[in-house]
Amino acid sequence: MDIQNAQTVVDNWIKTHGVRYFNELTNMAQLTEEVGEVARIIARRYGEQSEKESDKDKDLGEELADVLFVVLCLANQTGVDLQASFDKKLNIKTERDHDRHHNNQKLK
Repeated sequence: MDIQNAQTVVDNWIKTHGVRYFNELTNMAQLTEEVGEVARIIARRYGEQSEKESDKDKDLGEELADVLFVVLCLANQTGVDLQASFDKKLNIKTERDHDRHHNNQKLK
């Protein structure tokens, strides 16, 4: 599924199950909360913090999907074509960063 289709799927889900979008500020707060959950898993599972027993069953993929869902909601409700924006950004990064990363001694 491409990003444009994902935006449509989320929009249909909101209209069918969610009644309406939360306002943009509420969704921004939700996004922050979801990113925090991802950060907690990464910090404890892959970082130096010990993982609490209650966190061991947390699914990183599920938490990343929560982040993606809210990002798609924000894009929909603000009129952003995320597919076009992503494609544009990837082109910019490709042109700007190709040689930069290949020449970065820290990455070798």
